[in-house]
Amino acid sequence: MSGWYRLVAPLLSRLDAEAAHRLAIRALRAGVVPADRHADDPVLATTVWGRPFPNPVGLAAGFDKNAEVPDAMLRAGFGFVEIGTVTPRPQPGNPRPRLFRLAPDRAVVNRMGFPGEGLEAVLHRLKKRPRVGLLGINVGANKESTDRAADYAACVAALAPWADYLVCNVSSPNTPGLRDLQGRDALLRLLNGTMAARGVHIDVPVLVKIAPDLGEGDIEDIAGAVIEAGIDGIIVGNTTVSRPDSLQSLHRTQQGGLSGAPLRDLSTAVLRSAARALHGRLPLIGCGGISSGADAYAKIRAGATLVQLYTALVFEGPNLVRTIKAELAALLRRDGFLSVSQAVGADL
Repeated sequence: MSGWYRLVAPLLSRLDAEAAHRLAIRALRAGVVPADRHADDPVLATTVWGRPFPNPVGLAAGFDKNAEVPDAMLRAGFGFVEIGTVTPRPQPGNPRPRLFRLAPDRAVVNRMGFPGEGLEAVLHRLKKRPRVGLLGINVGANKESTDRAADYAACVAALAPWADYLVCNVSSPNTPGLRDLQGRDALLRLLNGTMAARGVHIDVPVLVKIAPDLGEGDIEDIAGAVIEAGIDGIIVGNTTVSRPDSLQSLHRTQQGGLSGAPLRDLSTAVLRSAARALHGRLPLIGCGGISSGADAYAKIRAGATLVQLYTALVFEGPNLVRTIKAELAALLRRDGFLSVSQAVGADL
């Protein structure tokens, strides 16, 4: 943990979790968070979808829902940043409190429900943003929507010109009925519409983000649907509705999705299953429980081409990104890999 974050962490921990998050966003917008000026180790460089990534460590969706600070987070050392989830219309999300730290477990439970300023506000910011660094945009449906597939298509059509990749989030547990879209037939209809919605921007990859609570049969069905629809990748995975017996925090019974360290092994196991089902046909992004270079490396060896994190930043601060990259580079070199891509799927 960097010195400056060690000083402010006690203050942030005393605030309501959502209030602390908003304070962090304001600090990043104000430019008071130092940038990481260390050059990335060349062994971390990789190319995915024809795009050069300086390193494979990305910021997961959920931190910057409204495209307020993507560039500040890129300056923090991330190889790519994913904003959202963006919905067509603004919505308040679920009632507060809806975000809970499980400090003894290095975990978070959230039941946010896609709160956000909506598509137009995000577009307004992106149109003023210089196209520097790699930006993913995560999209979803409004809670009260009567045509969720149309919501995804509308967001993709509007945001494709500003994205380096797009993500259909069909796996949040906090919007009733959303996870039903992971079924093969419903998913295929949604993805076919989404791919068509790109219009002339067919070079923008489209991914789908799935839950870590899926069985082998579900994963096989999703793999078949994404291949048939021509989808460009899968993010494995979102938060989990399961609750490991190891949880100690009093907040462990809160309703919502669990993220952080307790999700690590589950998400890696589902990632490995997805990699085996796809036989290397699509890039995978491993997400869930990463708090060290070893965690990132395990997901890469299980089949992830890229990795993402968010929850660990709550407890360790932004300097964690540099630490993870340094540890990952050392592990790659220890095992004789000359690049990240050589290690992808090494344990399959």
